[in-house]
Amino acid sequence: MTKIILLVLGLLLVYWILRSYRKRVEKPESPPRTGSAEDMVRCAQCGVHLPRSESIVTRGNFYCSAEHQRQHAQPD
Repeated sequence: MTKIILLVLGLLLVYWILRSYRKRVEKPESPPRTGSAEDMVRCAQCGVHLPRSESIVTRGNFYCSAEHQRQHAQPD
């Protein structure tokens, strides 16, 4: 009788472990952050996209660095 009870408890333990493992594997991906999204702008010199807050703005043009700002201002 004790062996049957131990067998049933062992099977329940295995079932519980497999069920928790399956939940972790099938867990849906986390939802995206709820923080506010920021506008992305394109560098007028190289075309890379970056957040507006990280860009340098000159005469309505956005730049990713001061170097690109200088290069774009110089005539070719």
